[in-house]
Amino acid sequence: MATVMIIIVIIAAIIIWFIALRNGIIEKNNQCDNALQTIDAQLQRRFDLIPNLVETVKGYAKHESQTLEAVTAARAEATSAIDTSGRLAADSHLTHALRQLFAVSERYPNLKADKNFQQLQTELRNTEDRISYARQSFNDCVLNYNNAIQTFPGNIVAGSTFKKREGFAVEDGEARQAPKVQF
Repeated sequence: MATVMIIIVIIAAIIIWFIALRNGIIEKNNQCDNALQTIDAQLQRRFDLIPNLVETVKGYAKHESQTLEAVTAARAEATSAIDTSGRLAADSHLTHALRQLFAVSERYPNLKADKNFQQLQTELRNTEDRISYARQSFNDCVLNYNNAIQTFPGNIVAGSTFKKREGFAVEDGEARQAPKVQF
């Protein structure tokens, strides 16, 4: 009778351990989803600022239509992306287009002095900082989740049910290079 009780206790402990480990993996997966939603919220904030910024620049830089069209096209690409990798790639294109837009603003002193433009630029810069932080948070969540499903004993519990997630990575090769500073 005592051996039966010991076996029941051991089986119960294994079941509780399995459930706790599985719930931990699910929690880490949900944290990744939450971090990705935070990125989406900040990207939406940026998407909302861009039309105002483009309209402000249009008033000063009428012949810079190619740059403005590139920003508008990149914004459209980013808002229509469906999966995570598509959103992150489109986000990279949009960031590049915005850099070109700010380079255009350097050629127009009146535009740089415009209060509305300065305010939009500051808001966009703050939003870019938030996006950067959200990406880092997402990558941290992905790391924790991937570690949980790839290390023992989590890999046994995860089995084929949980798939490895991809974090945010810079796709623009130029961004990986150290900038050249010349005086």
